[in-house]
Amino acid sequence: MALEDITPQLFALSPLEKAQLLQWLVQSLSGQWAGIEKTPGICGGDARIANTRIPVWVLVQARDWGHSDAALLRDYPTLTATDLANAWTYALAHSEEINHAIQANNAE
Repeated sequence: MALEDITPQLFALSPLEKAQLLQWLVQSLSGQWAGIEKTPGICGGDARIANTRIPVWVLVQARDWGHSDAALLRDYPTLTATDLANAWTYALAHSEEINHAIQANNAE
């Protein structure tokens, strides 16, 4: 996909959507994802919700199994809606990494 292919869609975004897109692009370029940490030795080094031991792949897998955001917030009372939004954004940008982590952890 080339930039000229998506230019019309970019111009059609609302100001709020453009701001969100800009934030995602900056995070992607910098490698810094709001609310997401990767630390060797914690959760196997997998991406996780900051200051927790809840890997992003666990949340993605739960959502794939049909759990709603509301159910995840109920099941993980320390999480916030912002944590889930950060997890979904990270997972979208790193789908191959997340899918690999799901496969690797389900093989054990």
